[in-house]
Amino acid sequence: MAASLRELRERNRSVRATQKITRAMELIAASRITKAQAAAMATLPYTRELNRAVAAVASYSDISHPLTTESHEIRRSAILVITADRGLAGAYSTNVIKMAERLTQSLHTEGRDVVTYMTGRKGIAYFQYRNRPLAKTWAGFSDKPTYADSDAIANELIARFLLDYDAGGVDEIQVVYTRFTSMLVQEPRVRRILPLHVVQAAASHEAMPLYVFEPDAETVLDALLPLYVRNRIHFYLMQAAASELASKQKAMKSATDNAQQLIETLTRQTNQARQAKITQEITEIVGGASALAEDEE
Repeated sequence: MAASLRELRERNRSVRATQKITRAMELIAASRITKAQAAAMATLPYTRELNRAVAAVASYSDISHPLTTESHEIRRSAILVITADRGLAGAYSTNVIKMAERLTQSLHTEGRDVVTYMTGRKGIAYFQYRNRPLAKTWAGFSDKPTYADSDAIANELIARFLLDYDAGGVDEIQVVYTRFTSMLVQEPRVRRILPLHVVQAAASHEAMPLYVFEPDAETVLDALLPLYVRNRIHFYLMQAAASELASKQKAMKSATDNAQQLIETLTRQTNQARQAKITQEITEIVGGASALAEDEE
C-alpha cells in the first residue's frame, strides 16, 4: 500500500507539471491569435484597392493576359497545401491533408496529372513517409508568415503556370488552406488562384468612369496580376496561421481540462490509499494491544 501511495503522489505531481505547460501554451496561442488577426486585418485596405485595380483594368480593356487565359483542356493541375510546422494543434493539419487527398483523387478521376506543393513540416512529413512526390516545399513560418514567404511561393507557382505543358507547366493552380471563421470554427477550403477569373463590372445606369492606362493596359496588367496572386497567397497563409493558433489553443485547453480531471481523480485515489493505510495501521495496533492483553491474562 505504501508503494501504491507513493506512486499516486508522483503521478499527481507529474500531471500537475504537465498541466502548467499546457496552460502556458494555451495562453501563448491565445495572445498570438490576436496578433495574427490584427495582421490579417491590416492587409485588407491594400487587398481591396488591388482587387479594384485589377477589376478595372480587366473590365475596361480588351487585353488577354496569360494569367487570366483559360486553357482549352486542363491536363495538369498544381495543388498548394498549407499545413502546420508543429503539432499540438488537434486535427488542424490532418483536416487539410484529407481535403488535399480528396482533391487529388478527384483530379485523377478526371484524368489530370497532379503536381503537389507543400508548406509546413507536418504535411511534408506525411507525404515523405508515404514516398509521395512533392514539387517543392517550404517550412518554418506556418504560424507567422511574412510577405517574403508568400512572394517566394507565388513566384514559384507563377513560373510553373507560365511554362508550356511539354516543359512541365500546369494549366491551373489550386490552394488547400484553412479558413479562420471564428475561435471555434476553422474550415478547410479549396480555392483556385490561376488562371484568374476576373468578374466584369456590372452594368448600371450611372456614368462609368473613363480610365486611361499608362503606358498601356497590357503593361499595367503585367504589373498588377502577379501582385494580386502574391496577395492572395499571403491572405491564405495568414488565414492558415490564425486557424493553426486557434486549433492549438483549443487543443491545449482540452489537455488542461483533462489534466485537471485526472488530478482530481488521483487526489481522490491518494486520499483513499492514505486512509486505507491509516486504517490498516490502527487495526494492527489494536490487534497487537489485544494480543498483549490476552497474554497478561
